[in-house]
Amino acid sequence: MPIRTASARWQGNLPEGSGTIRTGKGGLQGNYSFKSRFEEGEGTNPEELIGAAHAGCFSMAFSKALADAGTTPTSVETTAKVHLDKTDAGFTVTRIELDTVGEVPGIDEAQFAKLAETAKQNCPISRLLSPGAEITLTARLTS
Repeated sequence: MPIRTASARWQGNLPEGSGTIRTGKGGLQGNYSFKSRFEEGEGTNPEELIGAAHAGCFSMAFSKALADAGTTPTSVETTAKVHLDKTDAGFTVTRIELDTVGEVPGIDEAQFAKLAETAKQNCPISRLLSPGAEITLTARLTS
């Protein structure tokens, strides 16, 4: 398997500085700052990138689980809400809420929910993050 890379460059002090984040092949690049991370400023932040990675990984894992069960999805769309909280140890990602909606012909709600939970447990990014952060899942089936 290839090794994936990303890079970041920060200039200046924490509250007034700024930086850029870039994935290895240049597919994603964004500016970030104190305001984009800890307030509501323009740009991205590490937590959004973690959320994007988690949503992408889960959607792929869930699509595979659905197809393996004989119900190939038309689509799976996932949003990840990453909670960055101040704890006694400092700022910490404490919780990630996955919210997924699937359009999957020929499946019932119970099987859909079961496969979604399995995908949450088996997604490599979930496995990476779950020892330190609580991961919740809401899964809805659309017709």
